[in-house]
Amino acid sequence: MFDLLVKGGRLPDGTVADIGIRGDRIAAVGKLEAEAGRVIDATGDLVSSPFVDPHFHMDATLSYGLPRVNASGTLLEGIALWGELRAIATVDEMVTRAVAYCDWAVSMGLLAIRTHVDTTPDHLRGVEAMLEVKARVAPYIDLQLVAFPQDGLYRTKTGRQNLLRALDMGVDVVGGIPHFERTMEEGAESLRDLGRIAAERGLMWDVHCDETDDPMSRHVETMAREVTRHGLGGRAAGSHLTSMHSMDNYYVSKLLPLIAESGMTAIPNPLINITLQGRHDSYPKRRGLTRVKEMQALGVPVGWGQDCVLDPWYSLGTADMLDVAFMGLHVAQMTHPAEMARCFTMVTETNAAIMGLDGYGLRPGCVASLVVLDAGNPTEALRLRPDRLAVVAKGRVVAERHRNDARLALPGRPVTVRRRHG
Repeated sequence: MFDLLVKGGRLPDGTVADIGIRGDRIAAVGKLEAEAGRVIDATGDLVSSPFVDPHFHMDATLSYGLPRVNASGTLLEGIALWGELRAIATVDEMVTRAVAYCDWAVSMGLLAIRTHVDTTPDHLRGVEAMLEVKARVAPYIDLQLVAFPQDGLYRTKTGRQNLLRALDMGVDVVGGIPHFERTMEEGAESLRDLGRIAAERGLMWDVHCDETDDPMSRHVETMAREVTRHGLGGRAAGSHLTSMHSMDNYYVSKLLPLIAESGMTAIPNPLINITLQGRHDSYPKRRGLTRVKEMQALGVPVGWGQDCVLDPWYSLGTADMLDVAFMGLHVAQMTHPAEMARCFTMVTETNAAIMGLDGYGLRPGCVASLVVLDAGNPTEALRLRPDRLAVVAKGRVVAERHRNDARLALPGRPVTVRRRHG
């Protein structure tokens, strides 16, 4: 007897199987004939582990237009706008916006998120708010918090002190932004400092690294060295890495093996990277996405991140990680069937590994979280960004949607049409 039985779904590897759930765990996978408290018919539909976002800014989400719109569309104007907003935003306001976003996430099968929280202001209201959100959504979303010194660890008088305060309050991950320090030297020193903090506290380390069009912004080299020095390996992630888009190939031929040697991971954010980068170019215009396929070829785990939804940096977004993967596929030119399938894996299994999620997967004993999609396989899911027919979080159905076939009124043609194919 199962509490919940998902029947006849096609798993990402092509296997057709039933999934039996007891409590908050997957009890069995295969051809299952047992009774269940509830049955979800997933015949012909893709059943996947939930989507995972390893890079987001939940303290700023759903604040688009406050205090005004980012007219230039640049990263720096977005940072300036956020600086104004964080000075006046209340804890309750940030909690309300963040929980509303989490509702969106649940509806899209996004059940694990790593969010950076700004530790620049001495009041640390953002940290207080995100800790409350983490506790509130814990029954259905795994939320990791990163102590992120938005204005620089050293560039602000209390930057380092506030980051440590945030970690002491219970924030999970050490952040950083070396390219925003006053000098290249201070940026490198901030990485040495932050790497020590992560190692001494036994924490993960996720750095906004080289989010710039400047090919001479090479802080990822220092980060890789510190990851190797402290043996952090996959506990460390370099986010954005957009300067690599502009670096010369000879230098990158040296850099990529250092990154691979360190064991660190990489988190590009394609929607945001191609929107914010290249704003100072005429033509040819750079798009700023880092060297995804080249890192993957050397064994570096690379996952896609959402980064922003309706905030000072990005005016769109729906909490759909398939939108993120779809854009990443195009900009990285990952159009071979194996590469397209890998893009789906990047927003599920790879991102889960980057976040160090325990019990993630569709095997007996794993946490019973999954999503049923109106698609036949991962590549079709990327093409369609389809409806999530059912979302299960820790053994409980938390979102459902009826199949939404279009109605046709055409002589001699079917009454309904669905864009699935093959």
